[in-house]
Amino acid sequence: MTKRTGGRILVDQLRIQGCDRIFTVPGESFLAVLDALYDTPEIDTIVCRQEGGVAYMADADGKMTGRPGIAFVTRGPGATNASAGVHVAFQDSTPMILFIGDVARGDRDREGFQEIDFPAFFGPIAKWAARIEDARRIPEYVARAYRVATAGRPGPIVLALPEDMLRDEVEALDRPRVPPVAEEPDPGAVQAAFELLKEAASPIAIVGGADWSPRASHHFANFAFRYGIPVAAAFRRQDAICNTCQVYAGQLGYGPNPKLQQRVRDADLVIAVGTRLGEATTDGYSLITPDHPGQTLVHVHPDPNELGRVYHADLPICADMGEFAEMIDGWIDPDLVRFSCGEDAHKDWLDWSEPKPRDDVKLDLGPCVAAMREKLPENTIVCNGAGNFSGWWHRYWRYGPMPTQLAPTSGTMGYGLPAAVAAAIRFKDRPVVCVAGDGDFLMNGQELATAAQYRADLLLVLVDNGSYGTIRMHQEREYPSRISATQLQNPDFAALARAYGAWAETIESTDQFAPALDRALGQKGTRVLHCRTDVEQISNATTITKLREKARA
Repeated sequence: MTKRTGGRILVDQLRIQGCDRIFTVPGESFLAVLDALYDTPEIDTIVCRQEGGVAYMADADGKMTGRPGIAFVTRGPGATNASAGVHVAFQDSTPMILFIGDVARGDRDREGFQEIDFPAFFGPIAKWAARIEDARRIPEYVARAYRVATAGRPGPIVLALPEDMLRDEVEALDRPRVPPVAEEPDPGAVQAAFELLKEAASPIAIVGGADWSPRASHHFANFAFRYGIPVAAAFRRQDAICNTCQVYAGQLGYGPNPKLQQRVRDADLVIAVGTRLGEATTDGYSLITPDHPGQTLVHVHPDPNELGRVYHADLPICADMGEFAEMIDGWIDPDLVRFSCGEDAHKDWLDWSEPKPRDDVKLDLGPCVAAMREKLPENTIVCNGAGNFSGWWHRYWRYGPMPTQLAPTSGTMGYGLPAAVAAAIRFKDRPVVCVAGDGDFLMNGQELATAAQYRADLLLVLVDNGSYGTIRMHQEREYPSRISATQLQNPDFAALARAYGAWAETIESTDQFAPALDRALGQKGTRVLHCRTDVEQISNATTITKLREKARA
């Protein structure tokens, strides 16, 4: 062994673990890491404009690759800016590692410059949060971080790096690459699940979430189609199976198909695979209640701590999602009669997801989504943050094989553009679309500079209604006509995009959208379609006028 700086040892461990990209805003607290990256061409260094963008890009990269997305930020404000992305990774079950440059060890507990107790700060929203005190132990900590981030229910890891530790020159033994751990399901439990299916009259599956993968998607779709079982996607997991599957039933969460909700209520057997059955998916734990009387619940999850945590599971199965899906795909039971409800549910979804053009709306987003469906291939990656604008795409877009949806289940704003930048860099051969609202976009609009710097090829559809629309909708329900703190005065978004070097057009009517989309798709680099909509059309399902009438009835 030869002596290396802590920064060099750390970068060597990332390289050994297969890291090919990091996202960062540089800080003086981890200069030794930046210096080591200078001599490590195997690792791409993506420089962002705000640490929130850093963390969101790392989360998106982890979603797309199944390996931890890597972020580096500095102490104090850098770390707190990045905390929103850690929260997203935690609630979305995304493997991610956030490294934070920290104050020198000898200065701790003096409230030094930008000092925070990071293990205490991040402990509640990370799978593991720690500080590396000894450069000799960096390989141990990094290997453990990769294991914890990917095992069971994946999630974020936070490691604080004292700046003097990173400068120490020591001898350290590298750890080998951490292989994935895949737990096979108990065949007896799988047999029990099939016995429950034989007794069921109206089963439904709810899929997507922790440890979900293209392998799980492929095999589960085969299984569900073979037996005619309707498959609903958990909230913002709409690419869990390809939407062309003839038993795909649509998405649960906010603004779902009422027929799908009724199908879930009427189900006598619920097979939940990968999903935690969280608040959004279950409409506030009411669509399926934690004790679900009259329903049998088979809950399959990679983390034993999740099974029985909120929901009583009649049959809990702890297993890797890919292993479980492959086993049930190959498990042929000749006594199981195929259900007809799968195709019926798919027909309901096809009707629900077909836009119905409206003549009374100047710019109707439904036909705009339909135009995008005609022009873009099924492997297009669609990214969005939070806001009512996303409802049009959640309802009318048809997602292809994963990964094709990058959207936070935690409902955070500002996620879409950083995620789209990460996707465009990761998949240079696939179309990438960011859909953002006006309030949502300006949470992280500065990352247009990152898109320009790395020549990211992406399309941004910016929906501008001059309002924090979701909050306005709730406001009108509770306090009709009393508008407070939800109106926005916006810039000329097309001009702003051009200032960043993007191609941009402003659209004010439905008939302008398709031709503008054609022109945008004929360009390279970052392209922006600035869509000015009327706040009256507050969601894809209602208007402000209807909300006020209902509130006053």
